[in-house]
Amino acid sequence: MADAVFASPNPTAGAGFNTGQSSLAFISLQYSEPCKMNTPSEKMSGLSTEVPKDSEIAQPGEVVDSSHHNQDVDVAAKFLQELDPAILRDPITPAEARKVLWKIDLIMIPMIMVTVVLAAVDKVIISNAAIYGMKTDTHLVGNEYSWVGSIFYFGYLLAEYPAAFLIQRFPIAKFYAVCIMGWAVLLFCTAATSNFAGLATTRFIMGMLESVAFPISSILTVMWWTTDEQPIRLAFWFNQLSSVFAGLVSYGIGHTTTSLHPWRLLFLVLGAFTVIWSIVMYIFLPDSPVKCWYMSDREKYVCLVRVKDNNTGVEDKKIKLYQVRECLLDPKTWLLALFSLAQNIPNGGLVTFASIIVSGLGYSSLITTVLGIPTGVLATVWQLLLSFVASRFRNTRCLVIALANLVPMICAILMWKLPRENKNGLLASYYVFYTYWGPYVLSTSLPMANTSGHSKKLTMNAVFFIAYCVGNIIGPQLFRSSDAPTYSHGYEGLLACLVVAIVSIVAYGILCHFENRKRDREQQHSTVSAINPFSDQTDKEKRDFRYTY
Repeated sequence: MADAVFASPNPTAGAGFNTGQSSLAFISLQYSEPCKMNTPSEKMSGLSTEVPKDSEIAQPGEVVDSSHHNQDVDVAAKFLQELDPAILRDPITPAEARKVLWKIDLIMIPMIMVTVVLAAVDKVIISNAAIYGMKTDTHLVGNEYSWVGSIFYFGYLLAEYPAAFLIQRFPIAKFYAVCIMGWAVLLFCTAATSNFAGLATTRFIMGMLESVAFPISSILTVMWWTTDEQPIRLAFWFNQLSSVFAGLVSYGIGHTTTSLHPWRLLFLVLGAFTVIWSIVMYIFLPDSPVKCWYMSDREKYVCLVRVKDNNTGVEDKKIKLYQVRECLLDPKTWLLALFSLAQNIPNGGLVTFASIIVSGLGYSSLITTVLGIPTGVLATVWQLLLSFVASRFRNTRCLVIALANLVPMICAILMWKLPRENKNGLLASYYVFYTYWGPYVLSTSLPMANTSGHSKKLTMNAVFFIAYCVGNIIGPQLFRSSDAPTYSHGYEGLLACLVVAIVSIVAYGILCHFENRKRDREQQHSTVSAINPFSDQTDKEKRDFRYTY
């Protein structure tokens, strides 16, 4: 077994660790080969700390002087360095690792999932509010309703990169909880609006506050789960159950007999839910595994050992501009961005016009809210199936995404060409079209799994979700009021977007495949220096890094 020091082999880029008692310290990580584990016991092998003599110098297997580099310390590395050696004494057994994984799953997945569902409900509920009288009460005319749908994502787009900066600067969990409370306030304000200007303002600010939802959830996923575990967990929390929740709440409110108009009551009830949830998140969501107050130090240690092979680090508060530049010059970044944009144009259109499309088939407002429930169930089951396949067969994500997109492509053609009197066929095509969400969910694990370096990860996340915003801005504009109720031009646009999404994700997979082969050849002909998996270096710098596709 070889020792790999928690430091860069480059003396000018070393990342040392300061215990408070000594300025010289190192943490060693044992493994048989760089980023590879052969057996369960080896995969869960211990991480150890020790304080060497002051005379030693920074070499692989030796000491890094942390007095000049302690700003580069990752929180995980700092925790490990200060950990009681008694906790490291016993090897981690597979049973212990599974027990910790169960604890992570049972706590973290529900917290992330409910938060993401609430964020999605804030977007989709406008569709139900529209058929409950919002368009009439706020005097919306022409394409103003389309712009109410789009303007949310202008706010999202404006705040995306500043949000990435704030995520890096503030405790991630506490920042998340404060933003969730902000969502609640905006929902209450939306209930009080009476014109297009009021709706547009609240939706714009709501978009700004919700710009943190998916980036933080993605970062939490990388913090807590291994690369192989991420797709199925992400599929659980990044689901379409918002349609189920929104449909049930909307159906219940539709039966109320109060002086308050149903659409206003809808926003007030959702705001109350969100207030309660922000308090829950503030108390129970940890900023990182090492900050989890209801885990023992041993469990925190097991959490870090589990994710060390992700080779992407955990958290580093220093902004590194070279990592930002590296991300923006990488063609893989822009292929993923193109996919995100193209895949989300259908999302933007359906989120805003789903209930209007269904009610246009001749259903009442109450029945329309109920008919929206199956879309969430179908989309969630489909994305879980896709994620299971991608987790079971290594490096098949891009292929699965491309093939899965053929299903909504066929549905877009059917919604476009079927006669309007074929209500059952149109409704069935509408339902199955929601399988478009599964490929997008599967793709969202790629930016984090394939990006190392905290500043580079945040930049990649920002680019990916900026593309998400642009797609959702364009989506509602495909459905013009002049095309109602058939919206043929909208379906033509959805079809074209899915074709672009397939081409871009296939190209991304090809680039990752050939880059991995190139690095394999390098490793065969030269010795690749072992680099600390918790170091804040990029995937380009870590030549033992392999891309997932």
